[in-house]
Amino acid sequence: MKSICIFMFLCNTNYITAWDTQQLEVFDVVEEVKENFYTFLSVSQDADTPTIKSAFRKLSLTLHPDKNSAENAEEQFRHLVAIYDVLKDSTKRKYYDDVLVNGLPNWRSAIYYYRHVRRIGLLELCLLLLVVISVGQYIVGWASYYERKFTLDQVRGKKQRQIASTIEVPKPSILNTLPVQIPKLLWRTIISLPWMFNALKLKALEKLEKDESETSDDEPVQPVKTVRKRKPAFAIPNGPTFEIQPSKQRASQDVPVNNNSAPVSGGLWTDDDLNELVHLINRYPGGTAKRWELIADTLGRTVSEVTYMANKIKDNNFRLSTEEVQVEEEIRVKKKTKGGKFETTEQNQSVWTQEQQKAMENALAKYPKGALDRWDCIADCVPGKTKEQCILRYKHLVETIKKQKGNNTSENGGELPKE
Repeated sequence: MKSICIFMFLCNTNYITAWDTQQLEVFDVVEEVKENFYTFLSVSQDADTPTIKSAFRKLSLTLHPDKNSAENAEEQFRHLVAIYDVLKDSTKRKYYDDVLVNGLPNWRSAIYYYRHVRRIGLLELCLLLLVVISVGQYIVGWASYYERKFTLDQVRGKKQRQIASTIEVPKPSILNTLPVQIPKLLWRTIISLPWMFNALKLKALEKLEKDESETSDDEPVQPVKTVRKRKPAFAIPNGPTFEIQPSKQRASQDVPVNNNSAPVSGGLWTDDDLNELVHLINRYPGGTAKRWELIADTLGRTVSEVTYMANKIKDNNFRLSTEEVQVEEEIRVKKKTKGGKFETTEQNQSVWTQEQQKAMENALAKYPKGALDRWDCIADCVPGKTKEQCILRYKHLVETIKKQKGNNTSENGGELPKE
C-alpha cells in the first residue's frame, strides 16, 4: 500500500527544481557586492568576453591594494576578482542575467549559514565550544544531583532511610566546570615539571647504566695467560739397572739411594701399566736379544724409563693384582679313619656363624639349581661372604652329608635306611 501511494505521488508531481552549486556561488557574490557587475566594470550588458577581460585588467591596475590608497582597497579588489570569475564563465553569467531579470530569490538555506560559519576564526570557535560544553556540564551536574536526591527519597525501609539520611549528595559547583578545571590542570602541570624532569633524568641514567652493563657483558673476556712450567727432561738415574749382579745389588741395598722422583716422559704409570710391565718382563726373560727395546716399544716409552721402573718394581717386590686377590683354596690334609682309609678336611675353611649359615640355607631354597646368576644372588643374601666362599661352603656341606650317609650305611650292615 505504501509503495502504491509513493508511486501516485511521484506521478502527480510535475517538475522538481533545485539550485546547483554555481547558482549558489552567484547568489553569494550578488549578496556581497550589492552592485551591478556590468556597471562596476563599465561595460555594456551584451559585451563579449575579451571586452570584459580588458576592462578587468584596467581596473586591476587601479584597484590593486599596492596602488590604491583607499581604506577599502582590499575589499574593492576582492569584489573585482569575484565579478570577473562570474562574468568570464558563460553558465554563471547566464545565472546572473536571470537574477537581473527576476531578482534575487530567497536562497538563504543551511548552506548559506554554513559558508558564513566557516569564516569564524579558530579562537572564536574554541571559545564558543568551551562555553557550550561548560553550560552543558553544569546542567548535567544538576540533573545528576536531583536524580540522586530523588532515589534517596524513594527509600521505604526504616534502616534504609537511616542509612540514606546519613548520605550527603554534593551539589554541583562552577568550580567543577571546564573554565575552572583547565587552569587548575595547567597549574598542577607547571608545579610538577621539576619532578617530571628529575624522574626522566633518573630513568635516562638507569638506561645508560643498563646499556653499559650489557655492553660490558657482551665484550669477550680475555683469558689470563698462565705461564706453564715445563717439567725437567728425563735423566737416566745413577742407581743400578735391572740386570745387576747379586754382589752389586747387595751393596746397593746396604747404601740407600735417595732417588724417589720418577722421570715423566711418557706419562704417569698406572696400575695397568705396571701389570703390563711385569708381564712383559716375564715374557722376555734375561738374555733375550734387545730385551728392553722390545718392552719399551710395546709400552710406548723410552728404554731408560722402563729400566728405571723395573728396578723400582724389583726393589718394592711388586705383585700383580691377580696374585694379590686369590680365592682361598682348600688345603686338604690326610686323616686316618677307623677302616684304615684317609679322608681330606679343610684346614683353611673360613668361620661361618649361625646367622650366615641360616642365610645360606634360605638363599639355597630361594634360588634353586638352574636359576640365572644363582651364586651371585646367594652371595648377596649372605652377609660378609663372597661368591667363592659360598661355593666352597656348599661343597663342604655336600661332602659332609655324603660322609654321614656313608657312616650310617656301614653301621646298618650295608642296608640303606627305608623312607
